[in-house]
Amino acid sequence: MALKTDFNDKQIQILEVAETLFAEKGFDGTSIRNISKVAKINIAMISYYFGSKERLLESLIVYRTSDLKYQLDNLLQEDLEPIEKINKLIELYINRINSNRGIYRILHFEFTSKKREQNLQAFSELKKGNLKSLESIIEEGQKKGVFRKDVIIPLITPTILGTFFHFHMNKPFFENLLNLKTEDLYNNYIKTNLTKHIQQTIKALLIYES
Repeated sequence: MALKTDFNDKQIQILEVAETLFAEKGFDGTSIRNISKVAKINIAMISYYFGSKERLLESLIVYRTSDLKYQLDNLLQEDLEPIEKINKLIELYINRINSNRGIYRILHFEFTSKKREQNLQAFSELKKGNLKSLESIIEEGQKKGVFRKDVIIPLITPTILGTFFHFHMNKPFFENLLNLKTEDLYNNYIKTNLTKHIQQTIKALLIYES
């Protein structure tokens, strides 16, 4: 059964409540009954729309990430040098994760078990698609002789995401350390300083030492 990619207002309401609860209580700690109560929509309607809790989560992944593939496809077609494409890809990832912390926190901290990931086709397809885009850019740079040939491409994404998540999971520490007293200052620091730091880190991994 193919997952749908367009949702009506009622379905979006359910998905957004589910996202909040999954992020707060964890996937296992959230029941369809909890979602029904907060969304003020009866359980039968949620079951009718999504079936199981796993299918609801798959729909949530699709809802939050369906335009990412389109943006990555566009990036691949842009007339830019490979390192510029990598920088834009990092910017795209960080902006997206920071704007949708709920779903990405769920995905990266809840779904590490093999069994669960096998049940989440949408998550697997998303990661495969993202990796393919990254491989395409890096291979282009390797053909041009600007990127190293010994790069371990599958480790690039965890380097990007791991840096972001460590920073975000230690938010109070970094807010105090860097004097980021408001949410705007914190988000702006991610958008500028943290993004630039990650770009420099990835560039150091990819480019031949001069």
